[in-house]
Amino acid sequence: MIVKVCGMRDAQNIRDVVEAGADWIGLIFWSESKRFVSQIRGRGGLLPDYSSFGKAESGGDESGEVAANRPKPVKRVGVFVDDMPQTILTRVVNYKLDVVQLHGDESPVMIDNLRRTLDPDIRPGIEIMKTISIGEASDFAKCEPYIGHADYFLFDTKCDGKGGSGRQFDWQMLSNYKFDVPFILSGGIGPDDAVRIKALNHPQLLGVDVNSRFETEPAMKDAALVKRFIAELK
Repeated sequence: MIVKVCGMRDAQNIRDVVEAGADWIGLIFWSESKRFVSQIRGRGGLLPDYSSFGKAESGGDESGEVAANRPKPVKRVGVFVDDMPQTILTRVVNYKLDVVQLHGDESPVMIDNLRRTLDPDIRPGIEIMKTISIGEASDFAKCEPYIGHADYFLFDTKCDGKGGSGRQFDWQMLSNYKFDVPFILSGGIGPDDAVRIKALNHPQLLGVDVNSRFETEPAMKDAALVKRFIAELK
């Protein structure tokens, strides 16, 4: 069960959340979000060095003890809303993104063009996740055009804006999702939802996305709450 902690921005808070057990870290590049990542600050960058996420910057051998103590690999996810492909490309390079999450009205053609631009010349193996807003069972039909184009779906709660409502949709509706593309469950998931999530039995449920209900303020997560949630979930 993957745990994606989204809306991150502070380097030390990211380190704390990774140590708490997060598998994926989400960075929001939509300017209207309160958690918008606007730029890289300073020569050291906004984020911890990639090696601190468990991925060495360079090759070479290392001792078994060092390897055993190295933090686990963590994926960096960039969240975009109807953004220009050149902007996405720049963020992929600057932030060494592993996954591009498209949270707007992006088309399958746009996804294919973006992938061809990035992979293999700029970011080999880049993965693309398409957000689908769910309010009723029929909304899962919106996944069909993206089959064969997106690597993952993220199911968020339908609302007036572009997500971030802090509300949950009826998870019983997940039984209406019949495709074979893995999905991440999002939308108002809080520290006390681990037992309910564990009770879900869907073969394509890859993990969950958490954000506002684990915050002390926008873009700052309570690492202790994240750690407790992950321990209960896993």
